[in-house]
Amino acid sequence: MKLAVTGGTGFVGSHVIEAALAAGHEIRALTRRPQPDRAHVTWIDGSLSDRESLRRLVDECDAVIHIAGVLNARDRAAFHAGNVDGTLSALTASTAAGIHRFVHVSSLAAREPGLSMYGASKARAEELVERSGLDWTMVRPPAVYGPGDTETLDLFAMAKRGVVLLPPKGRLSVIHVDDLARLLLALADPAAPKQTVLEPDDGKPGGWSHDEFAQALGAAVGRKGIRLSMPSPLVRVGALLDQLIRRDRAKLTPDRAAYFCHPDWVVDPDKAVPDELWRPEISAAEGLAGTYRWYRERGWL
Repeated sequence: MKLAVTGGTGFVGSHVIEAALAAGHEIRALTRRPQPDRAHVTWIDGSLSDRESLRRLVDECDAVIHIAGVLNARDRAAFHAGNVDGTLSALTASTAAGIHRFVHVSSLAAREPGLSMYGASKARAEELVERSGLDWTMVRPPAVYGPGDTETLDLFAMAKRGVVLLPPKGRLSVIHVDDLARLLLALADPAAPKQTVLEPDDGKPGGWSHDEFAQALGAAVGRKGIRLSMPSPLVRVGALLDQLIRRDRAKLTPDRAAYFCHPDWVVDPDKAVPDELWRPEISAAEGLAGTYRWYRERGWL
């Protein structure tokens, strides 16, 4: 297939492109910065706010995989611009080009739109996709990790130091980025399910408690360590301190603190991916160890 990919220079998008090339697909990917030439990849200079670059992105493509989005932003307007307006632009371009297959990467945060500005923007984007008239499928990934991820790097760093600070007690699901990439490619096929919302994970029933996942991190880095569950007020104070210290590079913003303190980010088994379409292949033990090796080999840890 010829696939149009937004967010192709990001963490998930780069893995999707690698998987697509390995499967023999042609890729057209949007980029804001010059990229090295690659066989079977056409880089389209521009952004989701540039109508002409989007027109060139989707030209003669079979499907669109919309991954681009904003995880951290200063205010509600910035989340809306990145996640809502960006999705609307991608949908509009797809419709104008006569493309029917649209794979939208959402988030579990969309289930709780009142909890965070991020979640509200992802929920609004889902509404636009549902009303688009396209053959859409939405994927709500849980926590995504893997080589190249900067979002979970701090957790690995804490595990390596031997003390992992956790949010209040709760549970979460996780997925390795390569498993997610395989799923997104499978959903781009015209025969894949449509008008449905899917919540994939690593296959662990009931997900992970925060403490269990911290233990798995410790095993991956070879340290047993100490695990400390923090009350919600302290997590929020930590978010304010992170903003004061790292400013625009802060990972724990007040908006994300609200997200992290929610007790249930486990995928809904009723929204599981059909086994005949996709199954996770990478266990947490294997995936976390491989991610740690990747970080070390590149001097990130």
